Amino acid sequence: MKMWSSMWGRVFAIILLGMLSSTALTGWLAFGEREKTLMQYRVSHSIERTEQLALALDVLPRANRETFLATAPPFGMQVTSLPANTAASTSPSHSEYARAVSERLSKSFRVIPLPDDASNCPNPRGDDRPPRPGKGPIPPPCEALGITLHDGTSLRLTIMPPRPAPAPLHTDFLQFLLVFLLCIALLAYLVARMTMKPLQRMAEAATALGQDFNSPALPEQGASEIVQATRAFNAMQARLREHISQRTHMLGAITHDLQTPLTRLRLRLEKVSDEELRQRLIGDLSAMQSMIKEGLDLARSMDSSEALRAVDIDSLLDSMCSDAVEAGQDVRFDNHPGITVQARPQALRRCLTNLIDNAVKYGNYAQITLDISKQNKRSLLNIRIADGGSGIAPEFHRKVFEPFFRLETSRSRESGGTGLGLSIAQNIAQQHGGEIQLINLPQGGLQVVLSLPLSI
Repeated sequence: MKMWSSMWGRVFAIILLGMLSSTALTGWLAFGEREKTLMQYRVSHSIERTEQLALALDVLPRANRETFLATAPPFGMQVTSLPANTAASTSPSHSEYARAVSERLSKSFRVIPLPDDASNCPNPRGDDRPPRPGKGPIPPPCEALGITLHDGTSLRLTIMPPRPAPAPLHTDFLQFLLVFLLCIALLAYLVARMTMKPLQRMAEAATALGQDFNSPALPEQGASEIVQATRAFNAMQARLREHISQRTHMLGAITHDLQTPLTRLRLRLEKVSDEELRQRLIGDLSAMQSMIKEGLDLARSMDSSEALRAVDIDSLLDSMCSDAVEAGQDVRFDNHPGITVQARPQALRRCLTNLIDNAVKYGNYAQITLDISKQNKRSLLNIRIADGGSGIAPEFHRKVFEPFFRLETSRSRESGGTGLGLSIAQNIAQQHGGEIQLINLPQGGLQVVLSLPLSI
């Protein structure tokens, strides 16, 4: 089903069905013309045999005709005597067969069509069984002709209808037909692949671009339209890479340049005599430094210059949890050894750190579990981080990933942040081909699920 839902499958099906329909129509017309041609040939041959028989009987003496008819092959005809008064009393009627025989014979022969008589019509099948339906076209009725020879003898010729053309469904024909259909299917497959391969390559490049802005440019080859689209895609990738690089460098420069005046402000605040005022100003200054740092982290989360490599998730989480426990945080981890993913270690550590810190900050603890699931034929590693907080209303599940968005309950000096932690984590997850989802637990609390593909 996946094949037919894809663009490649649909193009292949359209090409294959179109070629098969054209072949079937051509075959039907060719077989019909073949049957018509064979039937015309057999009718013409029957007229020629009738002429030859009439001429042979005409030159033979009357006494030898019976012997000749008894020994001669039937050629699909039956000859009987016809009373002279019958031939004379029968008025000529229209008959294509009789007219054709009369044109072949000289004017001294009298040729008239006689009424059909089923009792005198031989069975072209050689038996008395009627033709069965569905076994080919039923032959036309036999022709009955009255022919008067030069000596005045009148004969009745009953001509058996020509056999219908045989169906060409013999073994060799079926073998050739099978080879022909396989060639059509192969041609349709090659055309569909050739047509859709550049589009598939561009789709894969677009996916890789979302994970790594430093991915190599697409080769500009193929048809002119494909080259033009590839060139536009490569130019877009270069502009995005330059934009991200400039933004990261700008934020890095701003952060660096702000460190000096912020340090001077902190030194000058030490001279403020009012202790309460000094502590408030120092708190505001610390918040400013934290916002600048997280803003830089947000910009860096878009940078994918770090190389991918195999990361042992169990070891990474075990070390992070040990560090968190040493810092006095309630973090629990159920080991699940043997799971490895392709990831950027520092970026993934930053993502998990933000998620664990949020769980501890707003839910008092973090319970980490691992499991593996299937989605669209992909194996996903699900890192679940549950806490004991009050959860987040479903209408805010998407908005909390927007930069600088904070829930009302978090706007306090004790627990409020800059609103960039989840944005940074989501950017890093998307760079790894994964995503982050929020689930409110039935017993209370929030579960954050980081899903990562086991193979990129």
